[in-house]
Amino acid sequence: MMDRREFMQGAGAAAAITALPVARPDPMVGIQVGAVSFVDEGVEKCLDIFQEEGAVNTLFVATFTYGRGIAGRQVPGQPLPDHGNQQYDTDTFHGGCFTAVNPKYFTETPVKSFRAPDFGDYDVLREVIPAAKKRGLKTICWFEDRFRRDVPNVDQLQEKRLSGAAADTLCINNPHYRNWLLGMVENWGYGYGIDGIMWGSERQGAFANAIEATHDEASPPMHVTCFCQYCRAKAKAQGIDPERAHKGFLELVKFVEASRSGQLPVDGYFVTLWRLMLYYPELLAWEMLWTQGLRDTYAAMYAKAKEVKPSLQVGWHIWHNHTFCPIYRAEQDLPAIAPHSDFLKMVIYNNCGGERLAEYVDNLHSAAYRDVPKEELLAFHYRVLDYTGGSLQEIPFTGLSADYVYREAKRCHDGLKGTKTKLWPGIDIDIPTEKGHSKCTPEGVRDAVVAALRAGSDGVLLSRKYSEMKLANLRGAGDGVRQFSKA
Repeated sequence: MMDRREFMQGAGAAAAITALPVARPDPMVGIQVGAVSFVDEGVEKCLDIFQEEGAVNTLFVATFTYGRGIAGRQVPGQPLPDHGNQQYDTDTFHGGCFTAVNPKYFTETPVKSFRAPDFGDYDVLREVIPAAKKRGLKTICWFEDRFRRDVPNVDQLQEKRLSGAAADTLCINNPHYRNWLLGMVENWGYGYGIDGIMWGSERQGAFANAIEATHDEASPPMHVTCFCQYCRAKAKAQGIDPERAHKGFLELVKFVEASRSGQLPVDGYFVTLWRLMLYYPELLAWEMLWTQGLRDTYAAMYAKAKEVKPSLQVGWHIWHNHTFCPIYRAEQDLPAIAPHSDFLKMVIYNNCGGERLAEYVDNLHSAAYRDVPKEELLAFHYRVLDYTGGSLQEIPFTGLSADYVYREAKRCHDGLKGTKTKLWPGIDIDIPTEKGHSKCTPEGVRDAVVAALRAGSDGVLLSRKYSEMKLANLRGAGDGVRQFSKA
């Protein structure tokens, strides 16, 4: 039995230990970079810049895409940054897989020829990983579902539009595409000493696309997808009538096209849309069919990666539309995605966010919300999405604030509470905007990084690609990391 003095001394020591500040782990600081940067500038030089300027500790290497968003040099028409080859690659960019492709992993899919011809037999992972490991840098393969129509046999994987024509996009409910994705996971997981995989799909279902609930350029409503044999079969298995869904979408197309031409329905645009949804509940069911297909794809890729190597970190790039569109946000149910996600890159691009939000409001106003003045529609979205910004006329020129980054990161952080999933928001560094619109500054990038980390994020991912970033703005991101670490 200890006496009272011994007890009080022990209690005091315990209290002192408890009062010590708990050291927080260093945040993950990633940068998205394509093969062209390493070819143009050299691996060691790039890594020097990433570490010294951006405080980077993880490379997200664009290993496959046919899109210019994450690969290639600066987008034509935008100013070239102050590093790299000072010319555009308009005539030379092709895209595809920037690593070796082992055919044994693609026996269950007809798409077998997709090696990028841009740099001959250059293998970006073979070149980068050894140098990265010497520096203690991790390497994550970063790829997206962007394809070309001239890829051999890609027609067997393509989505079908409402019109019956083939789309440029591939169907996530098509087993051939699913097998191709799993093959890519095996190709990199078995073939290289990578630390993880991140895949992104910047798409949504037919209903949201039909009413133009997107910040991207709107396409004709008859182009909505997917109505292929695999989607129809999956719908039937879930008790959804594909024929009623098809008929409902044809009626929805009529409504959207009439709205675009200014034909006012007797009961207004919003009421008429709801009437269609009540008569054809298959409209929303088909939207969720696509969303569930995406989640099933996540689960399959996650399981395959863990089968290949349990320590691989697997996560997803979540499209910017989650911060603009209430429908898409509802679909991104983070607790439902978390069981198949070691991390989530939630896109929270603030500088280009103003321009994109304005485009989203313009698109949405063309049909579903044509009854509502655009400024009121923007105010409605600010309220229901729980962040603020300037007027519709202002935001393309001002962008969105660091407070937007904080609020969105905090929301995602709170949504992931109780899960093992890490939150790594995507931070905007010189993502292209129209001439005269808001441009990134070192201070703006710094403040966005600090805001994301202050909101409880486990790291940040500097985006979209190094080949369009100005070095001063990359340094601003590093300053933000260092400022937060010292706080």
